[in-house]
Amino acid sequence: MNRHHVLLALLFITTTTFGQIANSNTLKAQIDGKEFTTQPRRVRIGNFWWITANTVKPDKSLRIWLSAYNKGDILETGTYLVVDADKPDTKENRKKVEDLTKYKGLAAIKYMEETREPRMEYHTGKSQNTDETIEVKMGADGFLEATFSATLVGNYWKEKATATVFGGMGRLVSKMEDKAITKTSGYDSAIDPEGNGYKKQDKQDQISITNGSFKLKMN
Repeated sequence: MNRHHVLLALLFITTTTFGQIANSNTLKAQIDGKEFTTQPRRVRIGNFWWITANTVKPDKSLRIWLSAYNKGDILETGTYLVVDADKPDTKENRKKVEDLTKYKGLAAIKYMEETREPRMEYHTGKSQNTDETIEVKMGADGFLEATFSATLVGNYWKEKATATVFGGMGRLVSKMEDKAITKTSGYDSAIDPEGNGYKKQDKQDQISITNGSFKLKMN
C-alpha cells in the first residue's frame, strides 16, 4: 500500500470514529466583513472552559472564554469585560471587575484561520485590554446567550522548515487527521499554531469581529 492509500485509510478511520456530533447551538458574526456561522461547543482547553466555534475549508476557529467574578464557570447575566487573551485571569483584571461593579466577570477572545493548506500558514487574532465587552444572558432553560464585537490584534504564522522536513509524512498525516476530526466532530483539533512547529511572522494587523451573537446549551 503506497503513502497515498495509507493517508486515505487513516482519514476514513478518523472520520468513522469521530462522527458528527449534532447540537442545537448557534453562532454568527462578521469577521473582517465575512459571515461566520456555525454551531459552537463548550470545551475545556488547559485550565479554562472555552466556547469554540469552527468551520472548515479553510479551517477557522473562534474561541470565547467567560468567567464570572468569584464564581468561575457559574455564569451570570450581565456585562463581561474583554481582556488580554494571553493573560486573562490576572489579579489586575479581577480587581478591575471588583472595583467597577458594572461588570459580572471577564472574557477573552481568540481567532485562528488556516490561510495555506494543509495547515501550513495561519492568521490569528487575540483580544486585548481595550475595555470592550460581551453582553451575556443566562436563561432558565440552561441556554447561554451573548452578543459581542471586538477588535483583535492579528498575527501571521508559517510552519517552520525544520518541522516540515523532519516531520515528514508523519506530520502531514497527523495534520490531515486533525483536519478530519475538526470537520466531523466540530471540535478544533490541534488548530492552534502557537508552540506547534510554527513561527510568528513580523507582519501584524487587526481582525474585526462585528455583530457577533451565540446561543449555547450549558447543561
